[in-house]
Amino acid sequence: MKIVIIGGTGLIGSKTVERLRKQGHEVIAASPNTGVNTITGEGLAEALAGAEVVVDLANSPSFEDKAVLEFFETSGRNLFAAERSAGVKHHIALSVVGTERLQESGYFRGKLAQEKLIKASGVPYTIVHSTQFMEFLSGIAQSGTVGDTVHLSPAHVQPIASDDVADAMADVALAPPVNGTIEIAGPERFRLNELVARYLKATGDARKVEPDPEARYFGARLADGSLVSDNNPRLGRITFEQWFPTSARK
Repeated sequence: MKIVIIGGTGLIGSKTVERLRKQGHEVIAASPNTGVNTITGEGLAEALAGAEVVVDLANSPSFEDKAVLEFFETSGRNLFAAERSAGVKHHIALSVVGTERLQESGYFRGKLAQEKLIKASGVPYTIVHSTQFMEFLSGIAQSGTVGDTVHLSPAHVQPIASDDVADAMADVALAPPVNGTIEIAGPERFRLNELVARYLKATGDARKVEPDPEARYFGARLADGSLVSDNNPRLGRITFEQWFPTSARK
């Protein structure tokens, strides 16, 4: 089966490509640096010719409100026009647990716009809502840093390792479309501030983490359940303690 991975050279994309190729599928890793651009449309028709499945793992290069919205809307429109012409049978997109709850954030407004385009496209689809990746803990710490202190919400998170995300995306790519949303999450639940403090201590980082209920996450204030799933998510296998020694410093 021919499968096209949009964003196929990124963190999740490259791992998903590897898994599907090992199972014997023809997999195209599509991204601007391989000549496929969903914003300009360059290379889309050629990449999608004969494809049965498209997995969209691309993310906006800018998190500025207007740029994010324009990226997801333009990319979605171009992608679905090409998919309908190519007769694609299953569109899969990776989105975020809590997207609909975090509309104070321009980034999550962009993700919701992407999801609405998917549902209206006429192409059979599966949307995968994932909790935050463990690999982004460093960036989350940096986003809340003022001087030597990191201000982060004490809301719950249930981080998932990128290897578990890629396993899930590969499985969904080989399954029938559900024309709905499924959720994936890590095996453990933490307070965001406590997890980042644990991460920084383990990396030898001397910054102090302060719990701050008013601290913003991509511009949104978090409620305790904003970033976690109680909707029977598929749980990853890799715990923080298992992930950290092999992946945190890469």
